[in-house]
Amino acid sequence: MKKAALSFTVATIGATALFIGTATPVQAAPAWDKSVKCEQQDAEGYNIPTRVGNSELGWRHFSGNHNIKQCKVVNIALKNYPVGRDGSRRTYEGFVIGKEGHIKVTVIVQYARKTSDGRYDAGRGQRIGVITAYCEGGDSRNKCPAWVNK
Repeated sequence: MKKAALSFTVATIGATALFIGTATPVQAAPAWDKSVKCEQQDAEGYNIPTRVGNSELGWRHFSGNHNIKQCKVVNIALKNYPVGRDGSRRTYEGFVIGKEGHIKVTVIVQYARKTSDGRYDAGRGQRIGVITAYCEGGDSRNKCPAWVNK
């Protein structure tokens, strides 16, 4: 009986050793450019950075997907009070007015060190800043008309 108990213990230790080495590795954070492209102070006095980012967030995301090519377009909304809050997430709105008409610009900001999903980290003492910006009332992809960048 002692022999059976000993072999069971050895088998358990062996199986446990196998599982220790198979832990799921932590996902590496996506590559993104943390440098600040522009910055605007909102009506409450918070400095909101617009970081260069990547295809998922920041300048590189919305300048391509939503056709915003000028900091002034983003800053039109950011200089106001937030119209919505959800934890560290803030929503700002503003209007671009030109000869061609007017259009509402919406800017989504993460005013925290990390994104809500934890995938991006701006670094100690920093804020993620602008996640995205887009025009409402443009096409189905919220793409701004070219005239907003004039």
